[in-house]
Amino acid sequence: MGKSDVSDASDEAKQRQNFLMNTEANRLASFQDWPFDEDCNCVPSKMAAAGFYHCPTQQEPDLVRCFMCSKELDGWEPTDDPLEEHKSHAPKCAFITKKKDEKDMTMAEFFKLESVRQHNRVMTHVENRIKEFTYEAEKTRQQIEGLKNQ
Repeated sequence: MGKSDVSDASDEAKQRQNFLMNTEANRLASFQDWPFDEDCNCVPSKMAAAGFYHCPTQQEPDLVRCFMCSKELDGWEPTDDPLEEHKSHAPKCAFITKKKDEKDMTMAEFFKLESVRQHNRVMTHVENRIKEFTYEAEKTRQQIEGLKNQ
């Protein structure tokens, strides 16, 4: 398996994990190795209720990501309020701006929110592909310029 195959598999696993995080129960289950205990403000239940799921790395054991806007936050302090942190770092997140708790949403409201989430996911993917294309185009342009100057 080549390096890009590993990267593609990793991206696919990340996408699959993110896809499943649209329910608070699934987000809460991701906090098995959360480094903060029940005496802190940023306990798993509050993190999940604020839209975050735990996606730690070796360098960032407290890394979380919003299932809706994909905002990643780390460096949590025991007194941090997850909902307030989310609001301050991603004020336009559709999950933050909704007016109801997940348990009080109708199916229509849930599907509308999911539609926004999928739109965000597709747009992020498209933007990343455009960046890759732009980078490769510039690299190719420089190679052509280098051939002209020989």
